[in-house]
Amino acid sequence: MSLIEPRIYLASRSPRRRELLHQIGVRFDLMPFRLPPREDAEVNEDLFPGETAETYVARVACAKAEHGAKLIAQRRFLPRPVLAADTTIDLDGVSVGKPRDEAAAITMLTRLSGRVHRVLTAVALISEERIEHVLSISEVRFRELQGDEIRRYVATGEPFDKAGAYGIQGHAAVFVAEIRGSHSGVAGLPLCETALLLRRFGYPI
Repeated sequence: MSLIEPRIYLASRSPRRRELLHQIGVRFDLMPFRLPPREDAEVNEDLFPGETAETYVARVACAKAEHGAKLIAQRRFLPRPVLAADTTIDLDGVSVGKPRDEAAAITMLTRLSGRVHRVLTAVALISEERIEHVLSISEVRFRELQGDEIRRYVATGEPFDKAGAYGIQGHAAVFVAEIRGSHSGVAGLPLCETALLLRRFGYPI
């Protein structure tokens, strides 16, 4: 039996993903990327013309994992698998990203009010030359939201840096009338799919 503790790198700035990995006992070190406006070009999250939500979220997750692996090699860190993820929202076939400002957040939440939308989270894992990804797709139905509660929520600052301008693990949980799929996937890291992906790479979970 090996006495070396199995660990991975998490290529993400998301505190939610850290908490979720801790929840299932995965040991990791952070491989954070630079914040905007000096963000790494390799992990640009702009949507390509004509790109579907499924293709987009998988592409970005894989790009994050590959860039994390490249940084490890450049910095001569101890080689380990790199895990990355990305989440987007699809409403009527249109991807909804992160809000740029308060006005954009209000617009996004108003569009989601009383509607069903899809939340897509892709998780990518790279080790040496091997990379694989999994995709979790859930349906979320918001109740009808009042304009004043949308504005109060946006004023908390919680919607920023979150796809669709909300985080289900925070106050926005009161907006959600129904979920069909993975709660952890909506939060940013589908634990069932992530655990199975890690197992395929030999991580003991």
